[in-house]
Amino acid sequence: MKTKLDKRFFDSTRGRIVTLLRGTTKTVNDLAGELELTDNAVRAHLLSLERDGLIKQSGLQRGTRKPHFAYELTTEAENLFPKAYDALLIQLISVLKGKLTPAVLEQVLREVGRSLAGDHIGSGKRGDLESRAGRALKALEAIGGSARLEKEGKQVFIRSGSCPIATAVAEHPEVCQLAEALLTEIIGTKIQEQCDREGAPRCRFEIVGKVRT
Repeated sequence: MKTKLDKRFFDSTRGRIVTLLRGTTKTVNDLAGELELTDNAVRAHLLSLERDGLIKQSGLQRGTRKPHFAYELTTEAENLFPKAYDALLIQLISVLKGKLTPAVLEQVLREVGRSLAGDHIGSGKRGDLESRAGRALKALEAIGGSARLEKEGKQVFIRSGSCPIATAVAEHPEVCQLAEALLTEIIGTKIQEQCDREGAPRCRFEIVGKVRT
């Protein structure tokens, strides 16, 4: 699903260049011809995209007089394109809800969360709270989120305004249990999900238990 921001980007010249480079490589001359722009105008956009980490040079292509640099997308740019993951997850949860009891569905979601945590536990559940929480934040980043650790007096929270499964959560709030289980497994203590699902989901998980050593 494209957001309004995505649409504005892809409608811009920079966005059109990114679209033209998807799955292929092109030179300045190639892009200038397809966009009906001057070479210098294309170079200016390429410089901006390269600075933002969305494209990179990928060798040389033979030209009439001299070789030309070719450009391709970075992984970060590929991630700008909408994927079918959200729709698939929503449909999968819908099917599971029709076949499983709420209790069993919760068990399944929590098991998925614990499974996702596996690669981020590292050398067991060792280390202080902040080091474990750091691994948990990286795990959320690995599935597309962006979170931070915050302290309010004696309370410690993991918050994010960029929920990696926001589209699924909007239709199936219980999906937050997956993230809660992931964080519990990595940090090694009780985590309480307190997410705000009004409008765009905003993640909030409180670390309420003592860290197990």
